[in-house]
Amino acid sequence: MEERTLQNQKNANTFKKLFAFRETSVIFLIIGITVILSIISPYFLTSANLSTTALGLSADGIIAIGMTMVLVIGGIDLSVGSVMGLSMVTAGALYIFFGVNIWLAALIALGVALLCGLFNGYFIGKIGLSPLIATLGMMSIARGAAYVLTEGSPLSLSGVSEEFRVLGSGDLAGIPVFVIIFVVIAVIADFLFRKSAPLRNVYYTGSNEKAALLSGINTAKIKMIVYIVCALLAGVAGVLSLSRFNVAAPNAGVGTEMRVISACVIGGASLTGREGTVFGSILGVILLNIINNGLVLMSVSVYWQDLISGAILILAVTIDQLSHRKKGN
Repeated sequence: MEERTLQNQKNANTFKKLFAFRETSVIFLIIGITVILSIISPYFLTSANLSTTALGLSADGIIAIGMTMVLVIGGIDLSVGSVMGLSMVTAGALYIFFGVNIWLAALIALGVALLCGLFNGYFIGKIGLSPLIATLGMMSIARGAAYVLTEGSPLSLSGVSEEFRVLGSGDLAGIPVFVIIFVVIAVIADFLFRKSAPLRNVYYTGSNEKAALLSGINTAKIKMIVYIVCALLAGVAGVLSLSRFNVAAPNAGVGTEMRVISACVIGGASLTGREGTVFGSILGVILLNIINNGLVLMSVSVYWQDLISGAILILAVTIDQLSHRKKGN
């Protein structure tokens, strides 16, 4: 009898520990919403719809990886959507106006994204500027530059090499190459985030910057690297999106930062720093995109979609704040 009681207590504790992880809760939410949507719409679980959904979330997923690192150090990056758009426009403008090889143009675009991240990292890590102000400024600079380069009109690419187009619109064994690239980046990033000793310094910096400094960690350097990586991944998403659509639109990436931040918070990242995993953030991206896809299949107005996305963000942040208050943080 006592053994059975102990076993029941052990099972209960295991169950509580299981649900203590935000990732587990999000997984169950994804499963539940998937079941509901598959009942409501016969088109939801079709291979075409699932492929389209996966392709649509890949750009946000790549950016979410970098945003996770930023949130863990207690920062925020509002410029990722604009940097994504600027990368698309830079590569497109170089190819169309100057005849630069598309691959070289893409590399230069990634260099521009890197410089944007360096700007953010320098002013936040070295100068001590607020992440909100620094990245808000970069958001305006990058978006403004994109409009200047295009004069406000989308740039349509033609004659692009098939090898480049495969990155965004090709498939391998029925799986979009864009999705494969995203999954590879996510798996590598999640592994390094969990196992790499240098990347653990990101958590130490976000947990207690003063203690990290006293232990010999160059927190300013860590911040610079994190913002550079975040911007670079936004650039990668921009180049891949250019390959997918063959159009460099100056308004590309608008609203991306809010979707990505929402996904990261839903997946367990905290706006106060210290917490967050790449896996959790990716789950958050998947959840949000499944919800949006379901709303589209149910012919819900795009305005309602924005309203619901905003409500989800507020709910996620509220849950995050309440959980930290309960812990006494």
